[in-house]
Amino acid sequence: MSKKLSVVVSVYNEELGLRQFYQHTAPILQATSKNTGWDYELIFVNDGSKDASLDILREFATADEHVAVINFAANRGHEAAMIAGIDYSTGDGVVCMDADLQHPPESIPGIIEKFNEGFDVVSMIRNSRADAGIFKRITSALFYKVMNAMSGKTKFENNSSDFFAISRRVALVLKNDYRERVRFLRGYVQSVGFKKTTLEFDASARVAGESNYNLKALIKLSLNAICNFSDVPLKMGIYAGVFSLFAAFVLLIYSIVQYFLGTAPNGYSTIIVVLCVMFGVLFIILGFISEYLAIIFAEVKNRPIYIVDSIITKDGEELK
Repeated sequence: MSKKLSVVVSVYNEELGLRQFYQHTAPILQATSKNTGWDYELIFVNDGSKDASLDILREFATADEHVAVINFAANRGHEAAMIAGIDYSTGDGVVCMDADLQHPPESIPGIIEKFNEGFDVVSMIRNSRADAGIFKRITSALFYKVMNAMSGKTKFENNSSDFFAISRRVALVLKNDYRERVRFLRGYVQSVGFKKTTLEFDASARVAGESNYNLKALIKLSLNAICNFSDVPLKMGIYAGVFSLFAAFVLLIYSIVQYFLGTAPNGYSTIIVVLCVMFGVLFIILGFISEYLAIIFAEVKNRPIYIVDSIITKDGEELK
């Protein structure tokens, strides 16, 4: 019995590069299917695009029986789009990638080889990125160092991305059990267990358009990742309290000694500095507590991760 590969592609306002992506990717999938015996499906998830992306995707689905389009009722975010693609996939293996060709479709034959070798999780590790400046490289490296330091037993591959592949049984675990409203999907994939491996790739520049990830989105993703995999920020208050008591004790001894020596210092500057430092630490701790409460609030409301407006295939449009 032949196996099947599901390729999940999240789309948000990608009209300028969608045709290039499809024209580049479809022949690779066809050739890979012929060479490996794996059938395939190409699932585009339209994450509430405001441009002509949906019309272009409808063209693909109408002309190609391997293409299906999941159309969201509203924008839900990149990770929700990937989760939806995984939920609707039917393949023995699932590959998640972006529509800007920074995740090279040429890696797919190598991914299938890893599936054939019995691996359940293939993390794609980025060697280089054509459009990444020194700031992005530094912040990316720092992010994974901080995450690995704070996450306890769970360790993340440096320079991993939202380009990854999972077997059917891992997809079912994500579908049935990992249903958080605030999530860090690439972290779930690396922490779920099973037999894991890595493949390396070089990320080219975007084929067209501009990235939808700005600094604000990256900060939000980082906070979600930390709060999903670590409780260290909640313990910062304990560490800060112990340090403050120690510093206060040292300052008390110093002040007593200076008093008896008759050279007691003017305490204005010291008080101002101490107050600024401690209030800064306090507000950071309160900020992290607020993030955890926001996550709990989102989970308690139990609203859907995404809402599907329609599913488009060669046979027509199925309204949901």
